[in-house]
Amino acid sequence: MNRVNADGLDWEETDRGESVGSRRKKLAAAAGGEDLGCSLYELPAGKRAWPYHHHAGNAEPLYVLAGEGTLRHADGTSPLRAGDYVTLPAGEDGAHRVVNDSAGALRYLMVSTMRDPEVLVYPDSDKVGAMAGAAPGENGERDVDAYFRRGDAVDYWDGEEE
Repeated sequence: MNRVNADGLDWEETDRGESVGSRRKKLAAAAGGEDLGCSLYELPAGKRAWPYHHHAGNAEPLYVLAGEGTLRHADGTSPLRAGDYVTLPAGEDGAHRVVNDSAGALRYLMVSTMRDPEVLVYPDSDKVGAMAGAAPGENGERDVDAYFRRGDAVDYWDGEEE
């Protein structure tokens, strides 16, 4: 058994301008977790976390600890409040983005299966991400960590000897 206390971990901050920014503590990574990931997020008022996306291989449940916000998902948007638990399956049905449109901080846990390799899809920007060597949220070097617009796709045989 490995144990960590969130109070003993430093926040990792993401700041992408006025509308995107969050703080994260990688709980599972700090405790040596391998099969399941878990991160504590804090989203300040008026901020959004990550672009709207879905995972091809990993499911992610979300549990709201404190505060209020909105979850953008495949069927539209839904309010979030403390005590809410949301399952986000792999695939298009699990597309998501958390938005804090309230006046206070929003704290939540994101849990994830840790399947590697992984493909992510970003419908708003028509991008695809590919990663291998470390699952999303895992600490470690990746052999592949690349993002492409779908329009950049080439034929399977492009550039190959025939």
